[in-house]
Amino acid sequence: MGTKQVVKGNFATAVAAKLVKVDVVPAYPITPSTLFPEQISTYIANGEMDAELLLVESEHSAMSAAIGASASGARVATATASQGLKLMSEMLFIASGMRLPIVTAVGNRALSAPINIWCDHQDTIAERDSGWLQFYAENNQNALDLMIMAFKISEDHRVLLPSMVGLDAFVLTHTMEGVDVPLQEEVDKFLPPYKPVYTLDVKNPITFGSFGTPAYYTEFKYQQWEAMKNAEEVIDEVFSEFYSKFSRKYEKLSEYRTDDADIIFLTMGSMSGTARAAVDKLREKGIKVGAAKLTVFRPFPFDEIKALSKKAKVLAVVDRNISFGFGGAVFGEVAGALINEKENPILMDFILGLGGRDVTQDAFSAMTDKAEASIKKGKADKMVNWINLKGELRG
Repeated sequence: MGTKQVVKGNFATAVAAKLVKVDVVPAYPITPSTLFPEQISTYIANGEMDAELLLVESEHSAMSAAIGASASGARVATATASQGLKLMSEMLFIASGMRLPIVTAVGNRALSAPINIWCDHQDTIAERDSGWLQFYAENNQNALDLMIMAFKISEDHRVLLPSMVGLDAFVLTHTMEGVDVPLQEEVDKFLPPYKPVYTLDVKNPITFGSFGTPAYYTEFKYQQWEAMKNAEEVIDEVFSEFYSKFSRKYEKLSEYRTDDADIIFLTMGSMSGTARAAVDKLREKGIKVGAAKLTVFRPFPFDEIKALSKKAKVLAVVDRNISFGFGGAVFGEVAGALINEKENPILMDFILGLGGRDVTQDAFSAMTDKAEASIKKGKADKMVNWINLKGELRG
């Protein structure tokens, strides 16, 4: 039995890092993730945490230090956001290619230009091909729990890939919520000490991240691909074990009132609660809507998306990101997952909430109106729909 604490999302991820007993935390502060290294430094100064806090000169250096520490056998965590994640980008690919189970909390924040410090998912979505597992928290409890589980999933020898846990900037990172914090002994039983397959050792020298010639590079990438596929099963196992030990249920894709729904909204992150509240309100008006939440974006849950698509006349993907020249990135993933299905619902993409703009229940009502019109016509007038554009830019 743990304790109930009222904490900010950043604090929750720092608590998780303490509970899993990370050995090394390389860090470079960036809004809105600065509270993570601040809290870690407090834990270490107070003697509550036995870890090395490496204060470096940039995010690129932070991830470089994380790679070195992880390769030497340490359990490693860090945190970043937005442009900081972009500065890490080169090293993200190296971390995954070297099969290092680093876990990074990301305060999901818009990318410049223009400069914006508020929430959207553009930063992590832009790293979807970096070989990192991606988890998205709806609330601060999710942020703590997913951080703990990410270590267990990443460190599984069938996976050995890094993970990032996204939590919406300011909506979660700086907002106080009640969080159940498990006891140290409970986490110790759930997550044993990290046992790497290979480590850097001066007495037994080996090479990490060696030169990959054309004769071998494809095979390296195939094994990385297999590890990501293996993560699908491992995630289910870890989610199930976590539920049995802590009574909090997680799924790659969780559904709400979808069984008889004509329209299903697919969301990620903190807007998912707003979606469920909007569904309840629309149901009171007799409109058959439902909601589904993606907690795991990489590996992408193909089977769950296919099953979900069978339940709706319109599958409305709500993207808090944009892939320029295409549409929302999640929409593209969903469309790709369904490409070989015999029958599909009408797929609609809705882009909203960029740069921290509020995602309201009214927005879901507006999306419902467009989805209902598509059902009547039997097709969507527009594949990509921008919601809540200001006056003169409305189409």
